[in-house]
Amino acid sequence: MSTIVSRLDITQIFCDVDDFYKQWEGLWQQVPQLPSTTGERRSKSRMCLSEVMTIVIAFHGSSYRTFKDFYTLHVLPGWRGAFPNLVSYTRFVELMPWCLMLLCCFLHTRTGEITGISFIDSTPINVCHNCRAHAHKVFKGLVKWGKNSVGWHFGFKLHLIINDCGELLAFKLTPANVDDRKPVPDMTKDLIGKLFGDRGYVSQKLFEELYERGVELVTKSKKKMKNRLVKLIDKILLRKRAVIESVNDHLKNICQIEHSRHRSPFNFLVNLMAGLTAYTYLPKKPSIDIYPKDLPALPPAIF
Repeated sequence: MSTIVSRLDITQIFCDVDDFYKQWEGLWQQVPQLPSTTGERRSKSRMCLSEVMTIVIAFHGSSYRTFKDFYTLHVLPGWRGAFPNLVSYTRFVELMPWCLMLLCCFLHTRTGEITGISFIDSTPINVCHNCRAHAHKVFKGLVKWGKNSVGWHFGFKLHLIINDCGELLAFKLTPANVDDRKPVPDMTKDLIGKLFGDRGYVSQKLFEELYERGVELVTKSKKKMKNRLVKLIDKILLRKRAVIESVNDHLKNICQIEHSRHRSPFNFLVNLMAGLTAYTYLPKKPSIDIYPKDLPALPPAIF
């Protein structure tokens, strides 16, 4: 049996997922699920969807770089006692798309607390190397070319909003060529307080729209913009905006939400949702340490 370094409490994940699945099991049998088509009958499996979800999420907290190695080298030989109805790797891959809708709903129950301090950013999700983009067919019609400060990329763009504790508040997936400001109104429907972003979110129209809903958008000024007065606390928190860059790094390098081995859009989405869910279970997330030290020392006028 191979060893594995897991960052997650697998028992806790299974208990949470299984409790959630039991609440929705009756409804799930009546509502069509992705990736079903009209008139299609879903084939039954001896594995429960909550077991499939747990294993998929567990992979994103493991030290394995490919799901095939994780499943064949660790799950099949070592987890028979916990999952007596394990199926072959090929069959498991066929079952994964059927837990997509349940994963999406479960992820929304794992969002963090709205604290009044939020950070927004986007990160590219490449689906293949740039030199192979012309021959890529798996996501044909779904992905686009995008460009950021690093360069050109081909694939999607993941938009994230987190709180000051590094917890996910909202997320949205778009083609890579979508402007960062476009998804903001939908993502901020439930937010209040201050929202900090980089220069890509500068927009007077967007600022006014969010301000009417109780959200103050705070961004850095562009070079050609006139100087404006900014509260000291806003300047301090703008410097802390790098925390969301650390979250993106955790998602890609620890939770492995990005790779170029997908063979279907549904399995890509399952991988993404499971990676985001695994991140919510990380025992230590990137966060800003401002409350116990910096805030009490600041005069009330700056707020």
